Amino acid sequence: MKNAIIKTDFNFPNQSNVYKGKVRDVYSINDKLLVMVASDRISAFDVVLPKGIPFKGQVLNQIAAKFLDATEDIVPNWKLAIPDPMVTVGHLCDPVKVEMVIRGYLSGHAWREYREGKRTICDIPMPEGMKENDKFPEPIITPTTKADVGHDEDISREEILKQGLVNESDYVQLERFTQELFQRGTDIASKMGLILVDTKYEFGKVGDQIYLIDEIHTPDSSRYFYKEGYADRQNNDETQKQLSKEFVREWLMANGFQGKEGQQVPEMHDKFVNSVSERYIELYEQITGDQFIKADSNDVLARVERNINDYLKSR
Repeated sequence: MKNAIIKTDFNFPNQSNVYKGKVRDVYSINDKLLVMVASDRISAFDVVLPKGIPFKGQVLNQIAAKFLDATEDIVPNWKLAIPDPMVTVGHLCDPVKVEMVIRGYLSGHAWREYREGKRTICDIPMPEGMKENDKFPEPIITPTTKADVGHDEDISREEILKQGLVNESDYVQLERFTQELFQRGTDIASKMGLILVDTKYEFGKVGDQIYLIDEIHTPDSSRYFYKEGYADRQNNDETQKQLSKEFVREWLMANGFQGKEGQQVPEMHDKFVNSVSERYIELYEQITGDQFIKADSNDVLARVERNINDYLKSR
């Protein structure tokens, strides 16, 4: 699709580094500023799919910006400006070497561990007698390592401190921030008719100051259930209605792809690509309660580059 960004190759004044992830392209300026472009790439099963999804980057960037603003009284965050609907500019922080995962419900990875008979995760006990998607008595924090290559791994508080990944006073703060952010996200989601099931937060530092970095409470970093009917579905052992990109994974599996060796990504016809775009817009409106306003899509790359340059010149 011509109005979807799947690749950027910008060269900004005083650019010092470029990092390209599965979805975001990140440009460092003067080793002080971070310019994060939320592309329209989409990944599933650790594979970036060949076609971009129009407006997906805008959706994720604007959801993250809204929730960063809604939580800045809890912890300072990296965001300084949104010069373009697909771009956040902020402080370049030294990332903390763990991701703070918090779970309110027995879902996803925690459920898979539980189903195999494990009753602890990251040395945190899980009660007996639970079933998939049951609510925990209290949310549990299950940190992971931040892997440069491959998958993140579960790690306990004790092991984090033992390895010196985070010092104890900082870790106590990270736990408090994580709990308060999750409570705020839970309260906001509830007003939107949703349940915030689990999510992850990433933190960084500038000097001694801890900042919340990256994205927050987006459907790419969080799992949501619909609140209406949750209890009935649990009582009847039915699958919970989720608000996430799970529908993309389901389409891939239905077409014979799960990211395994030798499998080919099925052809993404325009009809499917547009349906995914429409679904992401629905996610935005459900999570935020705001109407989604599509940005000018005539020449997205030129627009993004121009808006970033204008912002950098204004500083």
